[in-house]
Amino acid sequence: MAVKDNFKRQCLLSDLGISPFKERIPWIGPDLQTLRDTFASDELPDVNSSEIRINVPPLKSRKTGGGSLVAYLDKPSSSLRINGLVLLLHGLGGSTRRRGLTRMASALVQSNFAVLKLNLRGSDPCRNYVDGTYAAECNSDLVPVLRRAREISYQLTNDFNCSKNIPLFGAGISLGGTILLNACMSDESLLDGLVCISSPLDLNECSSSIERPRNFIYQKWLLNRLIRQTLEDPFGIEETEKNVLVINKKDKKRKINDIRSFDNFITAPRWGYENVEEYYAKASPFFSLINNEKPIPKTLFIQSKDDPWVPFLAAERLMEKMKFSKDQNFNKFIFTEKGGHNGFHGVQGCWGDQVVSKWFLSL
Repeated sequence: MAVKDNFKRQCLLSDLGISPFKERIPWIGPDLQTLRDTFASDELPDVNSSEIRINVPPLKSRKTGGGSLVAYLDKPSSSLRINGLVLLLHGLGGSTRRRGLTRMASALVQSNFAVLKLNLRGSDPCRNYVDGTYAAECNSDLVPVLRRAREISYQLTNDFNCSKNIPLFGAGISLGGTILLNACMSDESLLDGLVCISSPLDLNECSSSIERPRNFIYQKWLLNRLIRQTLEDPFGIEETEKNVLVINKKDKKRKINDIRSFDNFITAPRWGYENVEEYYAKASPFFSLINNEKPIPKTLFIQSKDDPWVPFLAAERLMEKMKFSKDQNFNKFIFTEKGGHNGFHGVQGCWGDQVVSKWFLSL
C-alpha cells in the first residue's frame, strides 16, 4: 500500500513537472531546513505592491474593539496576463515580513499570479490598527478577508482584460494553512483552490510535539514572540492577561511557560473557548475532515516526515480516510522524507515554492 501511495505522489509531481525533493547542502537535516530562512536571505526582484486594509469585528470575548488587518497586494509586472489571485498567510508568530513568505510570494508573482499577503491580527505590521491576537480558527477575521480578496480578484479581472473571472486561491504556511482550512469549512466557495504547507491538522498533537525536549529552543523562541506581540498591543490587554504574561517579581516566574499555557490563558478565552482543551478540539480541522462533516475546496497538503514541529501522522491518517471518500481524487497529499518545517530548500531553490506555483497553474 505504501509503495502504491508513493507512486501516486510521484505521478502528481511528474504531472506538475517537478522532481522529488532533495536537500541542498549545507541545509541538511530537519533543523537546518527549518531554520534556513532565519540564517540566510534570498535576493528577490522588486515588486509592485500596495497596502490594503480590511475591517474586522471585535474579538468574541470583547464587545468593543476590532479594527483593520493590513495586507499587501503584489501584482505581476506584465499587464498582458494574470493566472489568478493567491491569498497568502504566514504562520505562528510570523508576518508578511518573514523571508519564507516573501520568497513564496515572489515565486507566485513570477508565475503571473497576483498575491495578497495578509498580516493576521496581532502581527507587527497591523499592530496599531487592530487589538488582540489571532487563533487557529478565526473565521470572523478570515471570512471578511476572503470576501475582500474575491472583490479584488474581480477588479484584477477587469484590470487585465480577462475574458472570465480569475480564480482566487489560498496558500497557508504552517498555522496559516490551518486557519484557511477552518475558514473554508464555513463556506467552501470562498476559495477555488488551497495549499497547506506544514500545517497543523491536530492542534493537540502538534502542541505535544513542540513540547518535546528537543524543541525547547523552538518553543522558547515562539513563546517569546507571542508574548511580545500580546504585551505590545497599543489598545491594552486585560489585567488577568497581564498577570499571567509578565514575570512575577516575587518568584521570578510567570504562569505562561509553553505554547499550551499561552493558548489556555490567552488564545482560548479571547476566541470564546472555555479552555485549551476545547480550543484544540474545536479548532483542529482534522476532526471535521476525517468525518467528512464539511466540504473544502480542492486542496494540496504538503508535509515533511521529519518536520520537528508538526507531526505528519494526522495528514497521513486523513489521506487514508480520503481514499474511500467521494473526494479521493479531489484533494492531494505530498509527503517528503526530508524538508523540516516549511523548509524544502532543494538543489534548485525552494522546492515548496515551485510546487505551490505549479499546483495552482494546474487547477
